[in-house]
Amino acid sequence: MELTRRDALAALAGAGVVGASGAAVLRRDADGATGEPPAAETVETATAVAEVIYPAAVSNVPEFVETYLSGRLEARPEHRAGVEGAVAELDRFADAFYDVPRYVDLDADRRLTVLHRANVDENDPDPDGGPAERVRYYVVNDLLFALYASPTGGELVGIENPQGHPGGADSYQRGPK
Repeated sequence: MELTRRDALAALAGAGVVGASGAAVLRRDADGATGEPPAAETVETATAVAEVIYPAAVSNVPEFVETYLSGRLEARPEHRAGVEGAVAELDRFADAFYDVPRYVDLDADRRLTVLHRANVDENDPDPDGGPAERVRYYVVNDLLFALYASPTGGELVGIENPQGHPGGADSYQRGPK
C-alpha cells in the first residue's frame, strides 16, 4: 500500500492542522514559495524512524513523512522545538550505543535496536519527560498517529474512516461491514 500526499494531508486534518499549513504545503509545491520547512536533518531522522516502526506493507514513506512534518511543524512552532530536540536525542543514543554521530547513519536493524536499548518502546510518551519519553512523544507516537490517521494506514488496521477523513460518498451510502 502506497502512502500518498493525500494521506499526509488527511493525517494533518486529523491533527487539526490542515487549514493554513496544508495549504502552505500545497502552495510551496505549486509555485515554489517557501515557508519555514523543517530542517532536512529532522525530516531524514523522522523518515529513518518511520521506516523501522511502520509496517512493511506501506511504501513511499519519505514523501509521506516530509509532507506530514512540513505541515505539522510549520503550524506549531512549539511542537517543532520538541521534535528537533527529540531528533537530537536520537543522535545521542546512536552515538552512545554504536559510536556514530547520526541516527540515520545506522542500518534499519540497528535503528530499531537503538529504540529498544533506549527504552523508547517501554516508556510512556511525555513531552516534559526524559530523553526516551520525549522521543516517544515527539517522534514515534507522532509518526504512528500520522500513519493511522491517514486513509491508507487506517485501512491497514480496519479503520475505514480515520479521524479527519470523511471516507467519501461510498462509505456512508452502504451499511456497516
